[in-house]
Order: sequence, then C-alpha cells, then structure tokens
Amino acid sequence: MLSNDVTTAPCDALLLTPKGRIIAPLRVLRRGEADFLLLTEPGLGETVRETLRRARFAAKCEIEPERHTSVLVWDGDFSEAAERVDEGLEPTASEEELERARIEAGVPAWGKELDENILPAEAGLDRTHISFSKGCYPGQEPVARLHYRGHANRGLRVLREDARPGAEIRYDGKVVGRITSAVSGVALAYVRANVPEDAELSFG
Repeated sequence: MLSNDVTTAPCDALLLTPKGRIIAPLRVLRRGEADFLLLTEPGLGETVRETLRRARFAAKCEIEPERHTSVLVWDGDFSEAAERVDEGLEPTASEEELERARIEAGVPAWGKELDENILPAEAGLDRTHISFSKGCYPGQEPVARLHYRGHANRGLRVLREDARPGAEIRYDGKVVGRITSAVSGVALAYVRANVPEDAELSFG
C-alpha cells in the first residue's frame, strides 16, 4: 500500500490514490518483525487508518490509532535535523524559526505545499518517499510513467524573495506559478518547469 520499501524503515513514504495523487505523507518506523508505526500529519490519522483498513482484504493484520509526540532536533546552524519520537523534549525554537528553517530547506508541508491535488514529483517527493524497485502499490503506474517517460510540468522551488502566500508568480508577462509559504526574504512556490532558475520574476 505504501510507496516506499518499508523493509528499509525508518523511511518516508506516501499513501497515494490510483492516479498518483497524495492522500497522506508518512514516516515509517519499525518496532518489531511485523509491527510498524506510521507517523503522519495531525488530522490525517483517521484518513490513513481508513485507507489501509479498506485495502486490508483477508490479510491478518491489525490497524490501530495511536497518539505520539514528535519533535525535530537541529544542530547549531539549523542545517541538519533529526526526528525524535516520544522523548518529552521541550521546544526551544519559535514557530517563526521553524517555518523559516522549513522553507529554506524546501520541505513541503501538508495544507500548504501538499494536498490531494499534488503529484509526488511536483513536490520533489519522488526522490525521498518512493521506491521504484518495490512491488505494487496504488498509484505506482502513473508515478513510474512520469519518472521514466516524462517530467512534472511544475516543481517546488525556494525563492529568495519577499512575497505573500497565495501570490501569483509572473514571468515574461505570464502567470507561471504560485507562492505557497513565505517568511521575510524567502518563500516556497510551485513554478512551471520551463522557467529558468535565474529568471526575473514578479509577484502579484
């Protein structure tokens, strides 16, 4: 059911629709031979459980909801982060600092860069959340076809610009993208793939 090979857990993965759209992003942890913990975004737990339950068929497995806390621990300059689960750590970074670090790293967030209309390749998740050698999963065919035979028409980019979320991006007089997240001086945006990286963009 998942887009990545869970035998390599811990790993990132996706639940996808048959058309390759994102249902939920997941972090997969292995706690035992047949015991996996799937971490997802707040509010998506029931969606994940129901999607897996409907696909269970005759398999003898249990799918139960659990509550956990997850925090990110950065090194001193915010260049690398590690996830810690249920360690009771108190946050020391502000929401603004976390958001800036996420945007500068180009990490998509559910409800901002990710929703049920996004293809994994558009958000760059084909590089981190998908195995192209594992067995079947929902959405595998369109994901593989795009990977091997084509390219996404748009992609997620970090822009060193002052902009506001929702603003249209224009290049050469045409709308070529949209800002999804922003803090002072830096933004994340979906931009058409044919727009040069060094293009002079305007926002409105």
